[in-house]
Amino acid sequence: MDASGTILGELPEQTPYLEWENSVYGNGVEEDRICQDCHMPHGGQLTPRSPFAQHHFVGGNTFMLKILQGRMEELALTSSSDHFAATIGRTMNQLQSNTAEVTILEATIQEDSVKILVNIENTAGHKFPTGFPSRRAWVHLVLKDSTGQILFESGKPLPDGSLMGDDADVDFLTCEPHYDVISRPDQVQIYQSVMQNSDGEVAYTLLRGASYVKDNRLLLEGFDKSKVMEHVAVYGAAVNDENFTGGSDLVQYVIDLEGASGPFTVTGELLYQSISSSFMQDLSADSTKLVDRFIGFYNDADRSPVVIAMVEKTVE
Repeated sequence: MDASGTILGELPEQTPYLEWENSVYGNGVEEDRICQDCHMPHGGQLTPRSPFAQHHFVGGNTFMLKILQGRMEELALTSSSDHFAATIGRTMNQLQSNTAEVTILEATIQEDSVKILVNIENTAGHKFPTGFPSRRAWVHLVLKDSTGQILFESGKPLPDGSLMGDDADVDFLTCEPHYDVISRPDQVQIYQSVMQNSDGEVAYTLLRGASYVKDNRLLLEGFDKSKVMEHVAVYGAAVNDENFTGGSDLVQYVIDLEGASGPFTVTGELLYQSISSSFMQDLSADSTKLVDRFIGFYNDADRSPVVIAMVEKTVE
């Protein structure tokens, strides 16, 4: 819709099936890997039917599960705390076992700087993050000297749920661009989809979403960004990033050592949030009884991101 409420058309908000269909899993290049393989694991509880799939269908949202678990009586929930704990455990296992891997391909000292190549591989059967466009994943990279002092940090998560360096957490009507090379702490590689309304402004309200100003979510293996349909296309600077391809993204960090002495330690993490701080800032602008109640839930919650994958390397 436009600002006056006139219906303009439709926007593909969540497209995991179409993403899967345009990968090695759905196009017949490799043996099919279907949704149930990850989301409905086989169990041996029942015979004579085999295989028997358990109807867990966990996704990637431990944040909301923990909010619900902590307010069971208030929300009149009928599941037990043990049920929530089990689902949270399965969700964490899904996120940390079947989602992505981080590798440092190169870390070399060149005169007064260090060059670090970080490869982020998507091992899921759809783009990551997937689902509702409030989600984001990012690379948190830290370089320390021989004494353990931090020389450089990109993507530092803050206790209030915001992310140091994300333009959108400062002004939610902007968004952090996609990077191929990062050289400053205020630059951070964030994988996300960001909508814009019919006036070309960043939008978080689904009914105002008219197109995407950015979609650099990690692509899956076999996904050709130059050939896929508009519904699952890449948007923003990632379109022309030759290192952003089906299956992975390669990010180069060039860090000034400023006379520091090694050996140096570099740590890379892929972190993930179900609800970004910028999304919550936008939501807070629409004060209703239910919105205010949820904001209270959010403010009381642990907003620490989930560590999807981690790698560490010594640079000498």
